[in-house]
Amino acid sequence: MRTIFFGSPEFAVPCLDALHEISEVVTVISQPDRPAGRGLAMRPPPVKQRALELGLDVWQPTRVRTPEFAERLQSLEADVAVVVAYGRILPPAVLEAPRAGCVNVHASLLPRWRGAAPIQWSIVHGDEETGVTLMQMDEGMDTGPILATASTRIEVDDDAATLSEKLSTMGAALLREHLPRYVAGELTPRRQDDAAATMAPLLDKAHGRIQWNKSARAVHNQIRGMNPWPGAHTVLGERRIKVHRALATTLDPEGARPGQVIALDPEGILVACAEGTLEIQELQESGRKRVDARSFASGRGVAVGDCFSSEGTEQ
Repeated sequence: MRTIFFGSPEFAVPCLDALHEISEVVTVISQPDRPAGRGLAMRPPPVKQRALELGLDVWQPTRVRTPEFAERLQSLEADVAVVVAYGRILPPAVLEAPRAGCVNVHASLLPRWRGAAPIQWSIVHGDEETGVTLMQMDEGMDTGPILATASTRIEVDDDAATLSEKLSTMGAALLREHLPRYVAGELTPRRQDDAAATMAPLLDKAHGRIQWNKSARAVHNQIRGMNPWPGAHTVLGERRIKVHRALATTLDPEGARPGQVIALDPEGILVACAEGTLEIQELQESGRKRVDARSFASGRGVAVGDCFSSEGTEQ
C-alpha cells in the first residue's frame, strides 16, 4: 500500500508513525518552517521532524492550489493519502490524485465539531464524550462520509492538551485498524447527518476572555478548553491574569457580583460567578511566573472584595 501523509503539528505524529508501520509512505507533506520563540529562529513542524527521523521524503509546499502540485501527487501513484491536522484546505484535484482519494483523521465524533478546533470546543461546551473519526474527504469542511469512529469520555480534569494526547493516540489506532480495509474496499462509507452538525471555529485570543457572568461550570470548562492556547485570561485592577487551573464549586456566592473574590483559603481563590463559585488554584500575572493560589494571595496579589473583570483581556 503506497501512501502520502499530510500533517503538521504534534497531534499528527502518532498517525504518521502508524502509517509508516502499515504502508510505504512515499512522501510526507507538511507546512513550511515558521519563526518561533523569542529569537524567532525558524522551527520545523513536528511532523517534518519525525518524518526525517524515519528517513522519509518531506515536501513543504507554500501553495497547494496549483496544477503542478496535483500533477506531482498523481505521479507518485499512491493508493491513498492520509490527512491529519495539515492546516490547509485541499482542492478537488489534490483530493482525487491518489487512487482511493484522501482520508482524514478528525478529532471529534462527526458531524459534531466540524472545523479547526474540535478538541477545545468539545470541552468548552461541556461534552461528556468525544472521539476520533476516519472519514473520506470531499470539498467541504469535514463533511465527507464516515468510515470508522472511536469514542472516549472527557474527564473532569481533562484540558485541551491532555485530551489532544488521548485522541492523537486513538487516531493512530483507528488508522492502523481501518485504513488497509478501506483501501481494500472492505468499508462502507456512511453519510453524515448534516442537520446534527456543529462547528468548531478557529481560536483567537478573545475566546480566552473569562466571562464571569456565566456559571462556575461554564468558566471551568472554558479554562480547560483554552489550555494551553490561547489561555483563559482576566483582569484584576490593571493587571492581566491568566488562569491555568481551577475547580467549579456549588458554593453559593451569597449575593456577590460576578468576578468578586469572596474568600481566600489554602486551596484557592474563591470567585463568584453567575451561578456557583470558581476556585482558582493556579494563575499567572502577565510577565511573571505561574504560581499556586496560596503563593499569589500571600504575596498580596489579591484580597477579599477585589473583583476580576472581563474587560480588555484580549490584548
